[in-house]
Amino acid sequence: MNHLDKNRVAMHFSSAAKQYEQHAELQKLVTGRLLSRLDLMKLNPEWVVDAGSGIGISARALRKRYRAARVLQVDLARAMLVCSRRKSWPWFSGQYYTCADAEQLPVSAGRIDLVFSSLMLQWCNDPGRAFAETMRVLRPNGLFLFATLGPETLRELRESWAGVDKDEHVHSFPDMHLVGDALVRIGMEGVVMESEKITLTYPDSRRLMRDLKALGANNALASRHKGLTGRGKLRRVTEAYEKFRTEGLLPATYEIIYGHAWAPQHAHVKPAAHTVFVPVTALQRHGRK
Repeated sequence: MNHLDKNRVAMHFSSAAKQYEQHAELQKLVTGRLLSRLDLMKLNPEWVVDAGSGIGISARALRKRYRAARVLQVDLARAMLVCSRRKSWPWFSGQYYTCADAEQLPVSAGRIDLVFSSLMLQWCNDPGRAFAETMRVLRPNGLFLFATLGPETLRELRESWAGVDKDEHVHSFPDMHLVGDALVRIGMEGVVMESEKITLTYPDSRRLMRDLKALGANNALASRHKGLTGRGKLRRVTEAYEKFRTEGLLPATYEIIYGHAWAPQHAHVKPAAHTVFVPVTALQRHGRK
């Protein structure tokens, strides 16, 4: 697995918050497909957690779907939450906000009916720990519904960089079967996994890299090269990417892994040491405090 610098992840996404929505075509598409899966689930949730909520696109859709529910938006990037809050009505929105890591959710055990997560898990150093935290906060028979990235994601960019130097420029992503196995291993039930490939196209590779930066999806590996990338290397990467050009455009492949699982009836996983949990009932609505 990747070892990510979480401070850098938060900084990148906070910097991208203001322009995120105009570049988030893939994210909107995946969120829509993930939300459509709820059509097949009979749920009447009181509390929903949107883990990796970003600017609140899915959180607002979840509230629209479940009018009586309260939605807790959880994101590592504070500026994303600030941006989301500005997009919601100041009163009776049913939206709550907390800046936190999905690997250490600040929520008491057994309080949540649905944990929803679209394209967040790839930013966890230990997805297994995020899964365990999800199971801990879910009520018995609560639902975990998520989408994350698979190993074919950005393979063209990864291969292009591999011919230039040995540094890590593109994150690696786990196989669908490993994700499913991790859910089964912690005790989640009724695990269902599927995947699809989505290809975006660009006129040139630098446009792709600018889009990734605008989304906050920069290289956040702790092992990344800390210096500036020279023009010579960028030129060579651009040239290497050209071998993928088809019908005048360059492809960027994304492998999307979808999954859902249910919390068991038995006792929840114990929290990690030194973790402070806040009951969801203690979270304030849109106040100034």
